[in-house]
Amino acid sequence: MATYRLSTHVKAPPERVFDLWTDLDRAPEWIEGLTKITDRTGPADQKGARYTSHFGSMKSPTEVLDVERPRFIRTRFGSVLLRGETEATFEPEGDGTRIVQVFHTQGVIPAIAGWLFSKGSWKGSFKGELESFRKLAER
Repeated sequence: MATYRLSTHVKAPPERVFDLWTDLDRAPEWIEGLTKITDRTGPADQKGARYTSHFGSMKSPTEVLDVERPRFIRTRFGSVLLRGETEATFEPEGDGTRIVQVFHTQGVIPAIAGWLFSKGSWKGSFKGELESFRKLAER
């Protein structure tokens, strides 16, 4: 298992940041390559909710494992390319919110993919997507 940790500051209150983070209809605005979300079993801010993220022909089923609104969410996700768990915390900080996101990949191929996605801040990287989210939340 490989672990990747990243963080950013968003000039918006935790409640607004958390609401946007869990708004699946808006996720394609900041998650590169996400084309649609299907198979929703409930709101993404509720423990036990499930949905499937589509990246072209690749599908990634996701389950919400734990939620403490508006401070924390942990999910399990999985595709051939990238599989594991992610957690995000949203803490008040100065004029906004500190987001800390941690990815835990499971398996050899996901560990390699995670390593690639953790490098740099290009648009589809972990950091690039977090930066896209920050800009969206601050609008």
